[in-house]
Amino acid sequence: MVRMTVHRLGAWIGAFAALLVGLVAGPQVLAQGVVGEPQPWQMGLQDGVTPVSRMMIEFHDLLMVIITLIVLVVLGLLLYVMVRFNAKANPTPSKMTHNTLVEVVWTVVPVLILIVIAVPSFRLLYFAERLQNAEMTVKVTGRQWYWEYDYPDHGGINLMSFMLQDDELEPGQRRLLEVDNRLVLPVDTDIRILVTAGDVLHSFYVPAFGIKMDAIPGRLNETWVRVEQEGVYYGHCTELCGVGHAYMPVAVEAVSKQAFEAWVTETQTAQGLVVPAQTDQDVALAGQTAQ
Repeated sequence: MVRMTVHRLGAWIGAFAALLVGLVAGPQVLAQGVVGEPQPWQMGLQDGVTPVSRMMIEFHDLLMVIITLIVLVVLGLLLYVMVRFNAKANPTPSKMTHNTLVEVVWTVVPVLILIVIAVPSFRLLYFAERLQNAEMTVKVTGRQWYWEYDYPDHGGINLMSFMLQDDELEPGQRRLLEVDNRLVLPVDTDIRILVTAGDVLHSFYVPAFGIKMDAIPGRLNETWVRVEQEGVYYGHCTELCGVGHAYMPVAVEAVSKQAFEAWVTETQTAQGLVVPAQTDQDVALAGQTAQ
């Protein structure tokens, strides 16, 4: 009986330890797959692949430390007060109403904490606000219920991005996240993103990029991104925009600069934005036709 009890206790301890290891290490292991999508049992934020998103994660981690310390200090003070000043341990309560030192401390310490929070907060806000010298511009328009992408610096490329239905998915594609036309961006490039809407309020959100910008009809909002890692990154509309709100995901494909230039050329040709270069055979055929 004792051996069985010890065995069961050991099994419970082992299961609890495995659960802790899974909760702590699991997200990191899973995150090594596709970076730009949510992972099962994920804890914390998605891995950042832009300067803005990394600064956001660092700011989040700083706030978590500050909040944890505040909770521990307040908990310690409550426990101390309950033990030291209960009726049994302190039958004759003090009638003191003011303590200058305590009042100075509880005024100065919160101010210092707010300063510690404000400095990186303002730095992050100014850094994420606007890009001074963009290498290219992309216009994102939210519509019911799909996204429209324009490349004004690349011959006016225009793409409509609709979510793929279940019967259109290929093996390996993400349900409710994959689209027919992804937003293709080059890596290591400062990109200005102009966001607007054509009907109702939408919101352009890509967690791995650290961007979430409201799309408002009649208004151009601006954000920017510099993707530092190739891959596919998913997001979604995060403004309740109607019955199809849950079915307008964002899918961004970050590629090398060379691959992006090849994609631009191919897309321009497919959309008739450029005239394909004539070969010697084409010239000869044109001359024969003219004769």
